[in-house]
Amino acid sequence: MGLYLRWLKSNVSSTPLAHVASLLVLAAAIVLEAINTIYVGEGVTFIAFIPIIIVIVYLEGRLVAIAATLLMAAAGLWMRRVLNAHLSAEDWTSAIFLLVSGGLIAFVFHRLRQDLRGALEVAESRLAAIDAAESRYRWAFERAALGFANANRRGELLQSNRRFCEMTGYEGEELTQLKLEGLVLRDDRDAVRGLLKDLDNGASSSAADIRLLRKDGKAFWARLSLSSSRPDEASTESVFVVIDDISERRAAREALRAQKEWLDLALSAGRLGTWRIDLKEGTVEGSGKFWDILGLPPTPVRRLEELSAVIHPADWPKLAASAKPSSAVNYDIEIRVRRMDGHVRWVALRGRQEERGDRAIRIGIAADLTERRQTTLLRAAVKKRERIMLEDRHRFSNLFPVITALVKMINVPENDVAKYKEMLVDRIRTLEATHLLLSRHTSLSGRLHDLVAQELQPFKETRDITISGPALTVPSGAAESFAMILHELTTNSVKHGALGDSQGKVAVKWQFASDGAGDDLVFDWVESGRRKNSKVVRHGFGSMIIGVDGTPLVGHSPKLEISEHGLRYSLRLSRKEIEL
Repeated sequence: MGLYLRWLKSNVSSTPLAHVASLLVLAAAIVLEAINTIYVGEGVTFIAFIPIIIVIVYLEGRLVAIAATLLMAAAGLWMRRVLNAHLSAEDWTSAIFLLVSGGLIAFVFHRLRQDLRGALEVAESRLAAIDAAESRYRWAFERAALGFANANRRGELLQSNRRFCEMTGYEGEELTQLKLEGLVLRDDRDAVRGLLKDLDNGASSSAADIRLLRKDGKAFWARLSLSSSRPDEASTESVFVVIDDISERRAAREALRAQKEWLDLALSAGRLGTWRIDLKEGTVEGSGKFWDILGLPPTPVRRLEELSAVIHPADWPKLAASAKPSSAVNYDIEIRVRRMDGHVRWVALRGRQEERGDRAIRIGIAADLTERRQTTLLRAAVKKRERIMLEDRHRFSNLFPVITALVKMINVPENDVAKYKEMLVDRIRTLEATHLLLSRHTSLSGRLHDLVAQELQPFKETRDITISGPALTVPSGAAESFAMILHELTTNSVKHGALGDSQGKVAVKWQFASDGAGDDLVFDWVESGRRKNSKVVRHGFGSMIIGVDGTPLVGHSPKLEISEHGLRYSLRLSRKEIEL
């Protein structure tokens, strides 16, 4: 088509050959006119020159045709005058008609020539654009990253690009001898037939994931897309085939699916729920397990404020504060949830904040800590019970030496057995009161002076005992522990120290520290008198109570000094362990 247009355009322009042809035609017309006038006696009518003018206009153009028209009119008039000796009105009329007709023919043909030349230029430019588009299409078709091919409605491949050949391992000529189904794994051929059937039913395109077979027999996953076109001048419909290798993408998707299954299994095994908070919108999304932990029916999304109905009022500020943007990326909070069934559950929320565009998003997991907390509290209670039982056993084992010492320390007054019995029972009851004091484990509090006096009451009449210090109250818990320390010091003194010696002395005093630590109370237990086994320091339960082998039950910074002439024990109590 382009060659034809270029030939036509070149023929519209004048050439030297056209000049020669037009001169010959003009000369032949004038010679013919002269011969007819001289030999026949009758000139050719002027209208007979019109075809000559058309030929000259076609060959030369407007101006040359007008000049030729003038020349032919002049030649005709001159020959008629020579023949007839004069010119008639008819001759002048025919000449004028020739001039007018020739001029009109020249102008009209010239305009047609220009229009034709313009149309040829437009057609040529459009043809060039079509050629360029076709060239770009062929370049893209051949060098595309996807496999492209043309096929007919029977699935026969007509043309394939380079990528299609690389993916299948066939040459282009080999593919033209195959059908599309022949490149597909047998189990997936029904899918290809289904795609072609969709095109038969009027669908413009259809796609499916299938497994293609290479020439070497290896299979790979590909995304096969078929689209149909119905050319106006074609009797059969062509099919455009696109193949995209999705083996890596599918492998990644399978790996992601497997990871999701493992994650779901881990979350299910750990009884964990996942959640997501949009801080900008103030909404909460969660998994079914998350809503189950909160005791709420599952739903895709809830307003954050709705959770205040189930979260303990004392813990709601924790969640509200965690919903505010901060510089912290990770966070970990524990809240109490009042479920609809009335049970209170402890829930841990652990998450991470991420910035997604202009949105602050927090995502994390939720775990029910109720059973774990109950287990921890139960273990603590068991340990406390074990410690109390150990102390009770230790105190019970120390009770008999104390009773024996009491019996030995009381002399029979004037051989009065009844009086001796009365005094002994009185001492034992005093010891019983101290024992009962140590056996209380709830709501135990009292004045420090009373605790010391109660412990040393059985020995005040037979031993030199002094107690001094400001009036202070020891709160619950600390009083129990401090009473155990007093009992241990008393028992040790009965067995080895001043309370077991008729000449022994015990001085107990307490005062606030004068070394700059004004909040500390210094407690001193001082024994004077000969001590048994002064060089032996036993490390047992009693040593653990007073802090010789570590931290005392109450207070801090314990000090123990033992010599053959006595004992000194010092202990500091902090402000939070005493009350003024």
